[in-house]
Amino acid sequence: MKKLASISKIIIPLGIGIFFIYLSYNTTTPEDRESIFLHIKNADYSFVFLSAVFGALSHISRAYRWKFLLAPLGYRPRLINSLLAVLIGYVSNLGIPRSGELFRATIMDRFENIPFQKGFGTVIAERLVDLIILLCFVSLALIIEFDLIWEILAKKLINPVQISIMIVSVVVVFLVLRKFINQSNNPFLNKIRLFFAGLWEGVISLKKMEHKWAFIGHTLFIWLMYLAMFYIIKFSIPETASLGLESLIAAFVVGALAISATNGGVGIYPFSVSLVLIAYGISKESSLAFGWIMWASQTVMIVLFGSLAFFALPLVNRYK
Repeated sequence: MKKLASISKIIIPLGIGIFFIYLSYNTTTPEDRESIFLHIKNADYSFVFLSAVFGALSHISRAYRWKFLLAPLGYRPRLINSLLAVLIGYVSNLGIPRSGELFRATIMDRFENIPFQKGFGTVIAERLVDLIILLCFVSLALIIEFDLIWEILAKKLINPVQISIMIVSVVVVFLVLRKFINQSNNPFLNKIRLFFAGLWEGVISLKKMEHKWAFIGHTLFIWLMYLAMFYIIKFSIPETASLGLESLIAAFVVGALAISATNGGVGIYPFSVSLVLIAYGISKESSLAFGWIMWASQTVMIVLFGSLAFFALPLVNRYK
């Protein structure tokens, strides 16, 4: 049963991605697909390279920001290990969604002697901060183009009411289980309690940080780089070069929401971004080309640096 659940976590997101690749293929004619290929082939890749640079800077900043969360717990890992863990986390998320967070904590446990539960708690803490920033972008996009965003979310069969009910249900179940575990003297449940205590210690490291402004500065820089690497791609295709910031923020938000639904956004990311750009008067061919160039450039960078990180990690820690 556990094996089936593990397999489904890989197959279902991947299946969603394949479905949207098929949908993109099925809604385009052979002439459309040839035009998309020509747009991709003739794109100005100097801007694509610059987008990848922005992405790399965001990863470095994320690795450095992590140190601020670990410091209150008494741990000061080397930046190189933090960076390699982040890169490996990103590439593992392409295979199994959300596995990257586990890999990051495991790597720091192995090479920096940071207990897994505490390291994982800090990863959850930074993800909560990133979620707040994403929600700010979502709010901004909804203010700019509410009808457009809502229509696209509806097309992707995302029901906000169902999501809200699911979140409330998870919170209620968590609170009930927490009360039960805290009142139990069972040795196994005591181990679970200790694990979650360490996890919570990592989460509340946000409150204990000495350099809160530096943490906030890195957070803003990371998301500025995310937006910049998306924005700069518009100059790689002549038709999208005239797009305004408001249209790209809307596409950026929809893409960010779509990327969490599959393994790294395969299939669904270009399709979702294309829907927004089409609404702003960009042709289907150019909008799909934009989405595929954006997705492919960042995915190639993550695969390249993540794969190198796998080899580099034991080398930089060979004396441990």
